[in-house]
Amino acid sequence: MGVMFYKVWVRSMRYHGQEPLTYSSDQKLAVGSVVSVPLQKETVLGFVSATVSKPAFATKPLTAVYPLPPLPPQLLRLASWLQSFYATNLGTAAQQLLPAKIAVKNIPTDTVVTNSTNSTLTSLNDEQLGIVKNITKADTYLLHGKTGSGKTRVYIEIAQRALQAGQSALVLTPEIGLTSQLSQSFKQAFGEQVVVLHSQLTPMERQKVWLRILTAESPLVVIGPRSALFSPLKNIGLIVIDEAHEPAYKQEQAPYYHALRVASQLAHLHDAILIIGSATPSVGDYYLAEQRRKPILRMTRLATAHEEAPNEVQIVDLKDRSQFSRSQLLSTPLLQAMQAALDRGEQSLIYLNRRGTARVVLCENCGWQAVCPQCDLPLVYHGDTNRLRCHTCGYSQNIITSCPVCRHPSVLFKSFGTKALVAELIKLFPLARIQRFDTDNSKAERFEQHYEAIKRGEIDILVGTQLLAKGLDLPNLSTLGIVLADSSLYLPDFSATERTYQLLTQVLGRVGRGHRQGHVIVQTYHVDSPILQAAIEGDWTGFYQRELAERQMFHFPPFVHLLKLACRRVSPKSAEQAASKLKRQLLDTVPAIQIQGPAPSFHEKLQGKYQYQLVVKSTNRARLIDVIHTLPASGWTYDIDPINLL
Repeated sequence: MGVMFYKVWVRSMRYHGQEPLTYSSDQKLAVGSVVSVPLQKETVLGFVSATVSKPAFATKPLTAVYPLPPLPPQLLRLASWLQSFYATNLGTAAQQLLPAKIAVKNIPTDTVVTNSTNSTLTSLNDEQLGIVKNITKADTYLLHGKTGSGKTRVYIEIAQRALQAGQSALVLTPEIGLTSQLSQSFKQAFGEQVVVLHSQLTPMERQKVWLRILTAESPLVVIGPRSALFSPLKNIGLIVIDEAHEPAYKQEQAPYYHALRVASQLAHLHDAILIIGSATPSVGDYYLAEQRRKPILRMTRLATAHEEAPNEVQIVDLKDRSQFSRSQLLSTPLLQAMQAALDRGEQSLIYLNRRGTARVVLCENCGWQAVCPQCDLPLVYHGDTNRLRCHTCGYSQNIITSCPVCRHPSVLFKSFGTKALVAELIKLFPLARIQRFDTDNSKAERFEQHYEAIKRGEIDILVGTQLLAKGLDLPNLSTLGIVLADSSLYLPDFSATERTYQLLTQVLGRVGRGHRQGHVIVQTYHVDSPILQAAIEGDWTGFYQRELAERQMFHFPPFVHLLKLACRRVSPKSAEQAASKLKRQLLDTVPAIQIQGPAPSFHEKLQGKYQYQLVVKSTNRARLIDVIHTLPASGWTYDIDPINLL
């Protein structure tokens, strides 16, 4: 047969080119074949993207060809789209598709899975039945279901339909900690057909799961976080994005993709159903669904047959310090509710949105907060310069010592974390079993390691951050304390209001799910906040309309596309100068863009260097891709379609 030549996508961050490399082989290979190739001084994995004629230059031979089925053609097309849509290099795009290594001994030989459907599934209620009947053809469906309405049961029903048609299902969850609960539900229905794939598996475990998916000859249900989108799953009939509003679906390093955009493209390539499920859909996704006339399906009832009385919600004004006689952090009503829950053998959840750690400036007397006059975003206090600064446009002003509204001198600069809360609770409830869950947990402390024990009621008081607000169904939980309901509002970002509404709604949904009546105590500096009231009352429409009007007024998504550019230099002055120079160049060369900044990044200093950023806006996303292609070769990073500007 002679020597043949192939274009190969190489899996290496060190390859920054835009085109596949050419290699030779004496074997005839299909497009999608998995191979290893020499690249500089190392051997890396890759996949064949095309057969080509002999080039004019010398080529190196393939190192190895793996005895595996080719990668699905839809996955190869997805890689090309990813490279173009997110303006990334080929090596980075290829890295999403392939594991770091493949050991031939791990290739499974028994690749047929017996179809298993469990008849013990709970029956669909009338509302769920109506939703299932409406999801009939390949399209994008926005499933807007209140917390506890049984969205997972709907996913299972549609997945069952796909499996019966010989098609696979892909179910995404925003956090690895939520895979335990979700996979448990699906395994009850589909047994061994369910495969869980995530980054906390060991490299060997991930490799085995990836190989099982590639070699499977029968349909599977793959469950995992955003990276599962690139698993080599064939013939996909259903893609589900659960808790679709969560920021974890945005990749925070190259290629900076958003799982919803990638899932939409993958569903298009497979002609599959895409379900975007959330109790609090993102403003942008909801607006796009309306504009594109995509089906928006509502679920408003609890899934349980016997609904309890609605949550009892009590709001505590943090400005009223008489409510904090026993603790500076936890109000008397909250402590009394927790004690009552302990006496009944029920659980309490103490929630703090710890991401609100910017040094916020607010009045303890009236609740006034310092905001930027140009962006309407919170100003952040910088102790080194004694000034307040906007991290989006760069506006700054002198420090304020007395409130401009009530003239009171009690202007605060404050924040605290979950560890301080745990220490306080141990003093107040020495006999209670208390456990903290946040991103500082060790592997043994992580929520997924304790989920079953928590579900059985073996922990009395849970303390945590956003992790505990997401999608969990804890039957023994009756009391919820929100320590500082406004904390995420203090973040200097356009997404802060939306994130506050989402987090409050999600955490409020942890109680009153039909197991027992919930008692909620909300501590806030802004008792009359429309965001707080909308979350408590479940007023999605009112929140959405107000937020959309704000976004339009101040030119933020979904009305414009965003590109965040950041440079890092040894001094603040050199970083600002570099950013100013690039801003002038871009305004001269790229039409139809607006640029805000330069301003210090929210995280001003990183790895010993100072960061400044520019925010580029345009109604034409292609203009932002043009900007990326004109960036200097080094010293700059970019994030297209950022979900925040922090």
